[in-house]
Amino acid sequence: MVTTLMNKFKCFFILSLSVWSLWGCNNESITSLSERSVIYCAEGSPETFNPQLVTSGTTIDATSNQLYNRLITYQGKDNTLTPALAKSWHVTRDGRKVTFYLRKDVPFHQTDYFTPTRLLNADDVIFSFNRMLKPEHPFHLVSGGNYPFFQDIALHLLVEEVEKINDYTIRFHLTHSDSSFLANLATDFAIILSAEYAQQLTQQKMKASIDTHPVGTGPFKLKEYRVGSLIRFYRNDEYWQEPTKIEQLVFDITPSNTGRLTKLLAKECDITAYPIAHEKIIQHNDLTLEAVTALNVGYFGFNVNKPPFDNKLVRQAISYAINKKVLLEAVYQGKAELANSLLPNTSWAFDKSIPEQEFNPVLAKSLLEVAGFPQGFTMDLWAMPVQRPYNPNAITMAKLIQTDLKNIGIKVKIVSYEWNTFLHRLKLGEHQSFLLGWSADHPDPDNFFSPMLSCSATHTGSNTTFWCNQEYDDIIQQALQTTNIGLRKKYYSQAMNIISKEVPLIPIAHSKRYQARGNNVTGDVLAPFGGISFYQVAKNNSLNANNKTQNDGEN
Repeated sequence: MVTTLMNKFKCFFILSLSVWSLWGCNNESITSLSERSVIYCAEGSPETFNPQLVTSGTTIDATSNQLYNRLITYQGKDNTLTPALAKSWHVTRDGRKVTFYLRKDVPFHQTDYFTPTRLLNADDVIFSFNRMLKPEHPFHLVSGGNYPFFQDIALHLLVEEVEKINDYTIRFHLTHSDSSFLANLATDFAIILSAEYAQQLTQQKMKASIDTHPVGTGPFKLKEYRVGSLIRFYRNDEYWQEPTKIEQLVFDITPSNTGRLTKLLAKECDITAYPIAHEKIIQHNDLTLEAVTALNVGYFGFNVNKPPFDNKLVRQAISYAINKKVLLEAVYQGKAELANSLLPNTSWAFDKSIPEQEFNPVLAKSLLEVAGFPQGFTMDLWAMPVQRPYNPNAITMAKLIQTDLKNIGIKVKIVSYEWNTFLHRLKLGEHQSFLLGWSADHPDPDNFFSPMLSCSATHTGSNTTFWCNQEYDDIIQQALQTTNIGLRKKYYSQAMNIISKEVPLIPIAHSKRYQARGNNVTGDVLAPFGGISFYQVAKNNSLNANNKTQNDGEN
């Protein structure tokens, strides 16, 4: 099973004590990659190589669809749930038993550090879920013991048991029916790991390597990681579906949006994340600017555990002081829609009756006086350092908010950190206020409500407002326990009204997600929700040669 590429590029990995990473010994230049390779300019480094452990977009993009598979997945424009590692499934009439029938021909990656002796079976599925669900599991506490997405949706309270029926059949026993259960199993977080690899690492006393030296069933396998520089993937020639058309995939980690644009124009990147200067890109005949309407929300959040934001009146005052239309124009440049709630208007649960947030500095000032701050106060506003689809320029947004709040007597100090540090310190609750956002992992509306603002999410780091409202939690749980769409929509409308009154955060915008690529690269990468995938990508360098000739002629 060892491929020719793996024989040619022997390399060792060293587990870093300070960060979860792999250091590669291969010094091959990115610019000398073969024609059957694609270079993707990414905006940040992954926090880990296991997406079960985090919810950050940089990690999901680099791992979920490149290295792993799930039992089921979404497919097509109508986002239909379709088979993946499970060839079929069955749900009982009461919704409390869900049985999956696994494929019998799925191999795990063979890498420099692991050689599998068997194909995927039920033991791998049970290991992958019990690791997250059971605190006593030998791998539960490895890498910190946090599984934020699944803890946010309280999966441990829903799944009573994961039963092995036979080697290729597993059954989830649920405590109650849950209308989003299948949707959650199709997310980028519900990956399947190798139980055999875990057993080997246990014997070697290297359990943490399961999250830093990844082994999955996906279309690519990890070859090299240089922290803050690049990730190199090789094609998985034994992939259970048709292998990818490209032999190598490289994530060139370039946090600077100007740097990514420069590399794209210099042909040092084939595809770039979150491009700036759209007009400049469009002017190049050999480049294409792409966009998808994403299920996301960018927002201004408050740490309700930190004064003065433990006072609802203060949060309400700030919501009236922010001119969201100016933010929309200056930051998103017309490429987003104003957000009046967590849900974009493309969601079936969106409530059109929710009024647009009023911009009223006079009312904001009077609310501050009632709250006991007639002279205002000084506050910190944390602005994320990377571009995300929900906020393409948080620093600029922070400066505009700084100006708005100065008009009502509030002095704002803008704070920023390196991306992984920023996320870590947010989870620790060191901030007063912050600019962040959420990109949906599946089209069910619960994916906005539970991970972002539920009480359970305050413990996992997804709800960095630390707002916990029992009435809100009860409502979103009621919404999950019915399959009646009309009733669910009613519950979600009630939840949105609570958010509007309590203001743990201020929704700013629902934006499109953009990327730019050379015309010689084909295949879909972007999706309206979740991470990105390079499985369908191919490259034809003759197209670039033709375009170059055409451009030279024009010059």
